[in-house]
Amino acid sequence: MQTGAKISAILFASLAVFSCFWLVVRYEIRYRLIWLLALLACSAPFLYRMNMTKAPPFAIIFLVLGTYFLFEKKHWQLLPLAFVFALTYDMFVLLIVAVVIWTAVIGWTEERFEWRPLAFVVGGSMLGLIINPYFPHNLYLFYEHARVKIVAGNFATKVGQEWYPYDTHEFVINCYVALAAMLVGYISFDFSDRKRSQRPLYFLILSTVLLLMIARWKRFAEYFPPFAILFAAFTLENFWRGRAVFTQLPEFVMEDLQPFLDRQDTATAKEEKKQQKNWDMIKAGFFAVLLGGALFANVYRTSKDIRESEPRDHFAKGTLWMRANVPAGERIFNTDWDDFPRLFYYDPTHVYITGLDPTYLLDKDAELSKLFDRITTGGEEDPGPLIRDKFGARWIFSDNTSDHDAFYDNALRSGWFDRVYEDADCSVLHIRDQKGEPVGEDKKPDDDQPDSDNDNSP
Repeated sequence: MQTGAKISAILFASLAVFSCFWLVVRYEIRYRLIWLLALLACSAPFLYRMNMTKAPPFAIIFLVLGTYFLFEKKHWQLLPLAFVFALTYDMFVLLIVAVVIWTAVIGWTEERFEWRPLAFVVGGSMLGLIINPYFPHNLYLFYEHARVKIVAGNFATKVGQEWYPYDTHEFVINCYVALAAMLVGYISFDFSDRKRSQRPLYFLILSTVLLLMIARWKRFAEYFPPFAILFAAFTLENFWRGRAVFTQLPEFVMEDLQPFLDRQDTATAKEEKKQQKNWDMIKAGFFAVLLGGALFANVYRTSKDIRESEPRDHFAKGTLWMRANVPAGERIFNTDWDDFPRLFYYDPTHVYITGLDPTYLLDKDAELSKLFDRITTGGEEDPGPLIRDKFGARWIFSDNTSDHDAFYDNALRSGWFDRVYEDADCSVLHIRDQKGEPVGEDKKPDDDQPDSDNDNSP
C-alpha cells in the first residue's frame, strides 16, 4: 500500500503539472521551458500538497481540461467531465466557477450570452451528485461542509489548520513566484482588443478568485499558484503579439507595404535580428537562473517540511498493541480526528469515534460533536462515564501532544481510567467497571521493562 501510494502521488502530481504545461504548448506560448520551470517553482505549499496521495491533482487536471474545452468551444464534452469531477471530489465547484467566469468573459468580449457551457457543466455536476451511492445525504453533507468552513468568523466545530488563513509574511514567502506572476500579468494585461483578450481575461479573473481563496483558506494552496503562472504566460504572449504593429494592419495595407518590408532584409537588418535574438536568449537565461533558484529553494523547503513531519511509523507501536490486546470490533474513543488515517492504516480491526473530517461527527450527532470537543479539550472533569455511556466506548486512544493534556489529567485524576499502554507518541486508556483510585505517576508503564500486555505482538 505504501508503494502504491507513492507511485500514485508521483503519477498524478506529474500529470497535474504537465496538464498546465500542455496548455502552454497547445497555444504556442513562447519560452515554454521557462514557463515549465515557473510552474515547478511557483510555490512550496504547491509542491508539498502535490506530494500527498490525495485528490487535488485530479482537480487541477479537470480544471485544465475544462479550460481547454471552453477555449475550443467543445461544449458537450463538459458534461461527462463535470459528471466525473463531481463524483471524484467536492472541489467540482471550481469548474462551475470557471465556466461562470468564461460565460462572463464571452459576454464582455462578444456581447452575447453563451449558455451552453454553463448548462453542460451544471447539468453534469448535478448528475454526479444525484447518480451517487450516497444520494441524497451527500447533498446535505456538502451543504454542512460549506456551512461549517465558509464562514468569516470562528468555526462552529474544530477543523484542520488548512481552513485557516496564512499570515501575510508566510503567504508571501510561500507564494512569491506566483505573486510575481500575478503582478506581471496585471501590468501586461491589455483591455483595448476585446477579442484577443478573451483567454488572458479568463485567467485574470480565475487566478484572482483563487488568490482571494488562498488568502482566506490555506486549503487552496495547490490551485492558485499554477493558474497564476498560466495567467502571466497567456497575458505576456498576448502583449508580445500585440507589439507586432504590422500584424494588426489590414491586409490591403500589408500588400502595399510588402516591397518596403522586403528592402529591409539587408545585412544590417539581419545583424540586428541576430543581436535581438541573442539578447532574448540572455534574458531567458536570466529568468531561468532566477526561477531555478526559486525552484531549488522551494524543493528544499518542501523536503524539509516532509522530513520534519511525523515518521511513517508514528503510532505504529500503539496501534499494534491495540490489535493484540483490544477485542476486534471494539469502539475506540480517539481524542483527535486527524489521528484517524494512521489509526485506520495500522489498525483497521476497530471502530473509531471521529476521522477524516470533524464534520462527519457533527453530521451524525451535533450534541455528541459538542460533547467530544468539551471532553478532549478538558472541559469535562469526569469524562469516563460520558465516554462509556454517550459514545459506547471503553478504550481511549490519545496522541501525546499538549493539546490533550487537560483531558489526560482529568482522566487520570477521575479514578475511572487505567493507563494500559504508553510510549513516546501515544497512550491507551481503559475505562474501569467501577470508579477507583486515581492513576499516579508511579503506575506509568515502563517502556524499558514492558509488562505482559505491552510485550504482546499481533
